[in-house]
Amino acid sequence: MTTATAPEPTVYHLRRSAEGSALDIRDFNLWYGKSQALHDINMEIQKGSVTALIGPSGCGKSTLLRCLNRMNDLIDDLRIDGQIQVGDFDIYGPGVDVIALRKRMGMVFQKPNPFAMSIYDNVVYPLRVDGVTKRSVLDETCERALRSAALWDEVKDRLKESALGMSGGQQQRLCIARGIASDPEVLLMDEPCSALDPIATLKIEELIHQLRGHYTIVIVTHNMQQAARVSDNTGFMYLGRLIEYGDTNTIFTNPKKKQTEDYVSGRFG
Repeated sequence: MTTATAPEPTVYHLRRSAEGSALDIRDFNLWYGKSQALHDINMEIQKGSVTALIGPSGCGKSTLLRCLNRMNDLIDDLRIDGQIQVGDFDIYGPGVDVIALRKRMGMVFQKPNPFAMSIYDNVVYPLRVDGVTKRSVLDETCERALRSAALWDEVKDRLKESALGMSGGQQQRLCIARGIASDPEVLLMDEPCSALDPIATLKIEELIHQLRGHYTIVIVTHNMQQAARVSDNTGFMYLGRLIEYGDTNTIFTNPKKKQTEDYVSGRFG
């Protein structure tokens, strides 16, 4: 007598391509228990673009961002409906390898969160988690990521020092370097400048401009001026709904919806 074994789950990996959409969100809804937090979200995010999500506090923009790499899976009593397509598959479909998905979606949080280890070890941490031990590969990745994060020249002579001794702005750029060390397709940024001073904020914004094209960037920001400066496209969210989404210049100068016009003109929010 033979025992039937369960089939292996299908493992999906993101595939980098030269053009088209990086993410396609279709009729997406989310509930925390009985409370609905996102309503019928539809938006297509183009590869290599910078997309800003704006709106008043509690409007659902960070919730939506965390859906893109399924970080909300960790919340009890959460339910979703609809699809988020990456390439030709739904990231919430059955059998998706969530760990593999998160490796392709770099994440930078509101406050810098370097690990209590050296600058070098912070950057190469994602590779070591994957079992990479070859020193030449780790060294090359560390330098590439720090250069991409415009940090190499500032720290190349103190890679063995603790990352906790860096300034706040440097720590945030280090977290960006760590986020791109595994060369993800998408970089998610949740209000990455809210804890930084104006000079450090300017450096992060310059960095976003430098990373545009190679990475698809989705940034949540409460700063409308920042959204106007750094993004190609902007989505305005209110009460869990995507009110308007389009070219950033159009959203800020000639929006189609009155709610959008009222928000970007400072009438509420």
